[in-house]
Amino acid sequence: MYGYACINMGLREEGIYTNRTLRKKTLLDKGYDYLSEMIVANLTDLVTIMHHNEREGIRFFRLSSEIFPFWSHPEFGYNLEDLADADTILSLLKEVGDFATAHNHRLSTHPGPFNVLASPSESVVAKAILDLECHSKIFDYMGFTPSPYNKINIHVGGAYGEPEAALARFCENFKRLSPNLQARLTVENDDRANLYSTLDLYNHVHKVIGIPIVFDYHHHIFNTGGQSEQEALELAISTWPSGITPAVHYSESKTIHQGDDKATPAHSDLVYGPIAFYGNTVDVMIEAKHKEKAIASLDKGISLPIHE
Repeated sequence: MYGYACINMGLREEGIYTNRTLRKKTLLDKGYDYLSEMIVANLTDLVTIMHHNEREGIRFFRLSSEIFPFWSHPEFGYNLEDLADADTILSLLKEVGDFATAHNHRLSTHPGPFNVLASPSESVVAKAILDLECHSKIFDYMGFTPSPYNKINIHVGGAYGEPEAALARFCENFKRLSPNLQARLTVENDDRANLYSTLDLYNHVHKVIGIPIVFDYHHHIFNTGGQSEQEALELAISTWPSGITPAVHYSESKTIHQGDDKATPAHSDLVYGPIAFYGNTVDVMIEAKHKEKAIASLDKGISLPIHE
């Protein structure tokens, strides 16, 4: 399957999107009833996007992390059940989950870069755990069995001048997560040579706590870990449990598309591929800036099976 992340560009032009948010001042001025209405609008539009994706044959989609503004905030956070529109919110979450299950849609999330389980700061780790648990609860409310099929994907985070110690902290703090979150968490290779390659993640994360690795093709260009693309891809694939199709990320360099001869980590608007799978079956999250429009631009000459 091919998928895209968070925003449908065509529907966004029609005012359909799921990342309505607000500032702290607005929350304090207008209150939680206003925030509750905003969440209902986000989820209502998510239902519309899901139906649109089904019509277009797109069954892999990354949820925005801004559907529930301030949910994981340490001071202004809340329980969904306490909101004015709680019944509608929970009903919409179940509707999305039931639709995804009935039509074989794979939903995932990619919480923001401030979620750093490897941080030496306890306050940073505590905030990360709170935010990640909220992401896991979304899938609980949708009725999904906890597994990396509905992945919650993050990076290890910084190296802090002591990469092996940081990797060890990541693994130790993983133990503090709820069982459902642990079952959903995946980790992704980085695009900087001073951070973590697929091989680093295999040796120091997967072999310690067993979580799957999401291979990012574009990141691998800048941090190979001494492996070829095929070697790194297949090493990442080997970390996934039997019965669950591994997920990968694909994008291309913005500068190359603009005619420069040197690639940079910045993502291009569209992608052209083709993507080399080396005979492996994976689900591909396209991370180009133009979202669903990039799927149409991709050369799918090396085809993937569609989940029916």
